[in-house]
Order: sequence, then C-alpha cells, then structure tokens
Amino acid sequence: MLKGKTVIVTGAAKGIGKATALKFADEGANIVVNYRSTSPEELAKEIEAKGVSCLAYQADVSKFDEAEALVKAAVDKFGSVDVLVNNAGITKDTLIMRMSEDDFDAVINTNLKGTFNMVKHVSKVMLKQKSGTIVNMSSVVGLMGNVGQANYAASKAGVIGITHSAAKELAARGITCNAIAPGFIKTDMTDVLSDKVKDAMIEAIPLKRFGESEEVAELAVFLAKNRYITGQVIAIDGGMVMR
Repeated sequence: MLKGKTVIVTGAAKGIGKATALKFADEGANIVVNYRSTSPEELAKEIEAKGVSCLAYQADVSKFDEAEALVKAAVDKFGSVDVLVNNAGITKDTLIMRMSEDDFDAVINTNLKGTFNMVKHVSKVMLKQKSGTIVNMSSVVGLMGNVGQANYAASKAGVIGITHSAAKELAARGITCNAIAPGFIKTDMTDVLSDKVKDAMIEAIPLKRFGESEEVAELAVFLAKNRYITGQVIAIDGGMVMR
C-alpha cells in the first residue's frame, strides 16, 4: 500500500524520527529525511539499502521559507508527497518562574510553528492529489502538562489543535490528519538519566517500561495505511494517560 509512495519525516536524524523513516522504508516508500544539524548520511545509506530512494534535506522547519523549500525539494525529486510525519521538536525545560522568553519562543517556534509551516505547505500538494496522510507528533505532556515543561506542553497541546483543525479542513479531499502522543520513549534523552529518575518515571507507567522508538514508528505507519481514521490523538504511553 505504501510501496513507491513519498514520505517526509522531519527531525529524522535520530530517535523516533529515524525509526519512523526506517519503518516506512521497510514498507517500500521513498523517504525524505529532514534534519537541521545532525547529518543523516548513515541513515540515508541504511534506507537505500532497503531498495528505496532517499533524499536527505537540511532545513529548519520553524522557518516558513525553509519548510516550503523542503516540500518543493520532495516534489521535485519524487513527484508527490503522500505522507508527512511532523516529528521535529526540541525541549528547553525549566520552571515557569525561571523560563526565559527566548526558551519559550524557541520551543514554540520549532514544535508548533514548525508543524504549522509543514502542514500548510504540504497540504497544497495533497489537495491537488486529493489524497495524503499527515501524522503530527504531540506528547502525553500536551494532554496532561508537566512540571518544568510549560513551553513544551503548550507547543504539544497546540499541535493537537492544529491536528483537529487540519483534519476537518482536509477531509473532503481524502486527506487524513492525526496526532501521536508518545509517553516516555527510550531515546538518547532518556539514556542519560540516572537510574533513580528512570525508576520514578517507570513507576508512573502501568506497563512498567519505557516505550521503544520502533513502537511509535509502527503506529505512524498504521495511520498512513488506514484511510478512515482522522482527527484523532492516539497516546502510546504504556497506559499513563487513559481516557
């Protein structure tokens, strides 16, 4: 179903983004690997070894023109954009009373405005095609908040708002838009935490373990294949948030 399709994954150089790019490549899709600073040369080789094409494209999606150029580059190379996974994101954690304006703005610009920029530019392509899938990475923090993450929580809650609105606006043309809300996922960020902190985090998870990036990637692929799910926020968090 995804063989020969074109998939853009933003923030794809590592972690969930990397796992997602590889999982779509396993499905036979051509991949546009977006990155801002970490070069994805090895990832591109790994993707192409699966028998598909890969375009590695450097762009800061928080910048309107760079996001537009990213989408144009994908269309120029592959002729279409069938799936967009908005994964690019940053954190600058601290309590509100200590949070600088710059740290608030930086997180909002990348996580929220970056999502808007990509959805806006890619929707033009998908509307002409009358088909497409958009998957936005939110977070359980966007659903429940978290101490020291007011900027991150606000950005991820905003991503949910964009998801709901885009789903309603684009559905008539056969375009789906959903959000994934990961909980604690095993990544480079969690690897550096102390065992004490990890144990405390695991205590809050009913399944008593961190998730794997590959498990999030599998959900993104599932949403790209399903044509009757749209406007949903799906938590993948081991049961942390139950609704």
